[in-house]
Parts: sequence; structure tokens; C-alpha cells
Amino acid sequence: MNNFTDLRARSLSAAVLAVLGLGALWLGGVVFGAMASVLAALMAWELHRMIAPELPESLALSNGLAAGMLSGAFMAWGAGWVPLVALAVASASLASRLPRDRVIFGLYMMLILTSVHSLFVLREDFGLAFVLWLVAVVIASDVAGYFAGRTFGGPKFWPRISPKKTWSGTVAGWVLSALVGVGFVAALGWSWVLVPLSVLLAFAGQMGDIAESAIKRHEGVKDSSHLIPGHGGVLDRFDAMMAVAALALLMHYLGLFAGQAG
Repeated sequence: MNNFTDLRARSLSAAVLAVLGLGALWLGGVVFGAMASVLAALMAWELHRMIAPELPESLALSNGLAAGMLSGAFMAWGAGWVPLVALAVASASLASRLPRDRVIFGLYMMLILTSVHSLFVLREDFGLAFVLWLVAVVIASDVAGYFAGRTFGGPKFWPRISPKKTWSGTVAGWVLSALVGVGFVAALGWSWVLVPLSVLLAFAGQMGDIAESAIKRHEGVKDSSHLIPGHGGVLDRFDAMMAVAALALLMHYLGLFAGQAG
């Protein structure tokens, strides 16, 4: 039971986040866009504080504000490759203000901005059910990984980067994510191709989690912040979702979802 000492705090925080997130998803449009922009601002602020804690707090706040404004501006622009290129250029520009680790900051800032843009575009183009599928895949992978990893343990997936992540938890995440795909296909009549895509997206989410773990390990920090009890920071909670959203938008633009959902 000692393996689950943080379960209560994690569960309560997850419940609050679920209510807020699902409410914004349900409403869509400006409300969802505004929440996504706030998330971008918070994650950019956390990223700056992790990578350059020696710099004035005002610079971290300004980078967070810039990320939120950029997200909102390009959500208003809508879908297409132009916003993605513009957000990449903006990320590089923000990174140039840092004294070190500019590449790490720039690439991860690009993921932050791209992911929130992706969620908005996917909500607009495919509707509520599609984004709920993505969220359900992330939650399934996270929950299965948490319980299977702490129950069964076993070999570590990538011990140098993420010492708590096990192969048992990783595979359990794939299995439960595939079952989520089966459930959405059966309930909504989508193509069965979304089942293997659920596993692929779950793997992307796990890699998103590992990428953030690598940054924290490189910078010598445990959590991105302490904003969310039981989870750490906003980045700690949404690292997997960011990778899933960005990959899903790429799949969309490559036509992999054509005629499959919506």
C-alpha cells in the first residue's frame, strides 16, 4: 500500500482538472481556446523557471504571457501549416533570450505552443468526441502505467531518464489505450484503424512524459512547479497530452483521419 501514498492527492487534483477541462471541451470555441491559452502560459512559465531559475521572475512571467498571447492569436487564425511555422519561429525567438539551454527551451516551447494549438484545431475540425478519445487514451495510458508499474514492477523502461517507469506499466498503458479505441469505435462507428492509432498515440504520450523527465533531470529539478497537488506542475500533468495532441494534428494534416471520425 505504500506504493500508493500519493493516490488521494492525485485523485482529487485529477477530478478538479477533469471537471474544468471537460467543461471547457464541451463548450468549445472561445472558452476552450481561452483555457488552452492559459495552459500554454502556465507551461511556458514553468519551463522558463526550470531552465533559467537564476533569471528574474519577471522574464519568466513575460515568456508565459507571450506564450498565452501567441496561442490565442494563432487559434484565431485556425488550421493550417502557417500557424505551426509561425509558432516554431516564435519559440526560437523566445529561446534566444535565455543564456543557456536555448535548444532545449526552444524545442519544448514549440511543443507547448503546437500542442495547445492542435487541441483547439482538432476540437473545431472533428468535434467533442474526437478530442475526448485523445484525452481518454492519455488517461488510460497514465492510469494503467501507474497501477501496473507500482503493482508488478519489473524492468525499467528507461532508468537513466525516468527511473519510475517500468515495462509492465508501459505495456499496460498500450493495452488499456487499445481498449479505449475499441470502445470509441464500437460506440461511435468509427474505423477500426483508430485502435492501433490509439496504441501509437499512447506511446507518443509516454515519450512526452519521458521527454519532460529528461529536461527535469538535466536541470536538477523534481517537479516543474507545485501548482497541482499530487502531480507537481502543469507540465507534469500535461506532458503526455502535449505529445499526443501534436502527433494527432500531424496525422490529421497527413490525412490519416480522413473519413474516420468527426
